Amino acid sequence: MTRRRGPWTLRTRLVVSAVTLIAVVAAVIGSVTTIAYRSYMYGKLDDQLNSIAMRASKPPLGAGGPMPGGAQQSDDPLAFVDARGLPVGAFGAVLSDGSVTESRVVAESTTTPGLGTEDGGRPMTDAQQSALEAADTPVGGGAQSIDLPGLGSNRVKAVMGPQGTTILVGIPAAEVSAALTTLILVEVCVTGAGLIAAGIAGAAMVGVALRPLSRVAATATRVSELPLHSGEVALLERVPEAEADPRTEVGQVGAALNRMLGHVGSALEVRQESEMRVRQFVADASHELRTPLASIRGYAELTRRGREETGPDTRHALGRIESEAERMTGMVEDLLLLARLDAGRPLSHESTDLSPVVVDAVSDARAAGQGDHHWRLELPDEPATVYGDPTRLHQVLVNLLANARTHTPPGTTVTVRVRATAGHPWVTLEVQDDGPGIPPELLPHVFERFARGDASRSRHAGSTGLGLAIVHAVVAAHGGQVEVVSVPGHTVFAVHLPALPPVAPHSQQGDRLSTLP
Repeated sequence: MTRRRGPWTLRTRLVVSAVTLIAVVAAVIGSVTTIAYRSYMYGKLDDQLNSIAMRASKPPLGAGGPMPGGAQQSDDPLAFVDARGLPVGAFGAVLSDGSVTESRVVAESTTTPGLGTEDGGRPMTDAQQSALEAADTPVGGGAQSIDLPGLGSNRVKAVMGPQGTTILVGIPAAEVSAALTTLILVEVCVTGAGLIAAGIAGAAMVGVALRPLSRVAATATRVSELPLHSGEVALLERVPEAEADPRTEVGQVGAALNRMLGHVGSALEVRQESEMRVRQFVADASHELRTPLASIRGYAELTRRGREETGPDTRHALGRIESEAERMTGMVEDLLLLARLDAGRPLSHESTDLSPVVVDAVSDARAAGQGDHHWRLELPDEPATVYGDPTRLHQVLVNLLANARTHTPPGTTVTVRVRATAGHPWVTLEVQDDGPGIPPELLPHVFERFARGDASRSRHAGSTGLGLAIVHAVVAAHGGQVEVVSVPGHTVFAVHLPALPPVAPHSQQGDRLSTLP
């Protein structure tokens, strides 16, 4: 499986772009320099070849007259090869009917006058002659580059000799080729070293140039880590003024981010004010409704129990008034509790062992359920001690058990377990049932206020939709977490609370596992 490479950072792209641009410029300069130097060197070599060709095409001097280099007049068409001033490797060859009939190569520099064929020149080999014969070198044409075995690259030119013969004049180009090779090697090495230096320097310079952008990103990161979804948020993070100058590109980003943070801060303040007004209204309304509801219940009960004879319809109506008033009173109490928790009112914290709380709550749920469910307890050997409000923790467990009892059919097994491990920072309280489960579309919203299930978790009693919201709020006020996992046949509500070390041995020993019918 091919691993997909991640995108390049801005720093990498800038450095690579700069180094690539430098490499292109260096390649162009190097190419132009190499071409110009090659033209210059081959121009000088061709000038030297033309000088030798002119010497080969001149007729011999008059009788008795000296030849160049101090030699006497001779009919040898290759006498110019033995003259002084020719470089080692220069050669001459007589070409007749496309075949080389005579040839001579300068084997060493001629320093003594005379022909000196034995000391200064030697015949060409058959392979070298064959290479000359294969080359198309017309008389009067320009110089050509020909590779000869053993002699390397040569510049060759054909001229007409004094006796009307065709003479091929050649001069070695090895020095020019070596010079070009050296130049190219130097250019490659210098360019490579320059690119490495440019990459290092560019990375450092780009890093310095991008520091303001890094500080802008750091500000955005700190803002993203703030809990902006709820509660009162003081959005004080801003990009420093040095990085918010609109005259620079980074400053434009910083200034735009500051403006956005200002708008977000204003929106959060408006949201917080609106939430506070709603919470205050709920708290005030709940508080004010408690007295009228208590009066309604009292008068209904007083009327129903009065001395005056009432008919069955009236008694039924009064009973329903009492029932609905009691239900509404529970809802008002729940709303008032949520409002107080939202306002951050402190709870009464003390060292609390969850095991007795669980036993009491399960006993109450068993009695309220009239034996329709099977209840199981799984408690640890040692005390599961937390630092919290025992009344509110009891309410958390009562709400979870009521949720399991209400939204599961008769015969469902509900298991309540407490897990506490020595040295572990959390105590976990779980309520598990093997009922039909929570619908997947409702699962993300079960802890929201007034969230209700559908027919898959049928209710035999009324539900306000506030029970699990109270569980979440109380657990959060204790610094804990609550989560739910649900599939058909397996639903678990897990409450995690900060643990305290045990202060005394528990009154019961051994693993406590009990089943309540």
